[in-house]
Amino acid sequence: MLMAQCAFAQGGGPGTAGARAAGMGQAAATLSDVWATSNNIAGLGSISQLEIGVAAENRFLTKSLSTATLAAAAPLGRTSSGNVPGRYGVVGVTLQRFGDRLYNEQRVAAGYAYRTGVMSVGARVDVLQVSLEGLGSQRAVAASVGAQAELLPRRLVFGAFLYNLNQAKLASYEDERVPTVLRAGLSYRPTDKVMLNAEVEKDLDRAAGFRAGLEYQALPALALRAGVLGLSEQLTGGAGLKAGRFLFDYAAAWHASLGLSQFLTVAFRVTAAPAPATPVQP
Repeated sequence: MLMAQCAFAQGGGPGTAGARAAGMGQAAATLSDVWATSNNIAGLGSISQLEIGVAAENRFLTKSLSTATLAAAAPLGRTSSGNVPGRYGVVGVTLQRFGDRLYNEQRVAAGYAYRTGVMSVGARVDVLQVSLEGLGSQRAVAASVGAQAELLPRRLVFGAFLYNLNQAKLASYEDERVPTVLRAGLSYRPTDKVMLNAEVEKDLDRAAGFRAGLEYQALPALALRAGVLGLSEQLTGGAGLKAGRFLFDYAAAWHASLGLSQFLTVAFRVTAAPAPATPVQP
């Protein structure tokens, strides 16, 4: 039971991606980075540069509980400012594999998000394949939607993400379906250096889980993080380092009975040339 709860990122569920989110107790519904392709598709709406990321995670030092993820996000339509999201929104893709030869899950996801004013909305489609040695493979297609809104500009953000709203069927036996999961959370910035996140996650077939985390920008290039997951009883911590266009993040989670989990991600931001400004007419 403990292993099932703590590895809930698998089993066809939405999971979370990126060591930044992992270090903050996986409270990621309000975050905006390339990993929003997995955490809350609406978060892509605020991305202003082409970004590519790779992630590796291992649960409880068990080889069969390892996940590898590749994600990319690209703004559509250049703007005259390098810090403004694409005029026509942002697209993102994710490739993910979990497990080993005996049991594994593979996911291909594509999504789109658009930001207008203080709000971002997005949608995502996943093609999920679950394989069990000796029993073959099953595939399912899951549709998801998300939203983020600044309740107080640059201070308070609300985020919500509904995964598998179509309740996709994974197998006919006992009507097995991909989990349908709702996440909702708040992110508060009391200062420019501190972010506090709190989130609730509810699966239709499981008890609701609470998670919370904080991020402290100790230096312009260094962020420190900590968090807690209530349902799976884990404590988390991590750090992020910015080096030029590269972002390096590491996180660890500790469970009293199952032990250590580790997360590592590397992201690269491509600075595109801005579109030429429209000349002012005399």
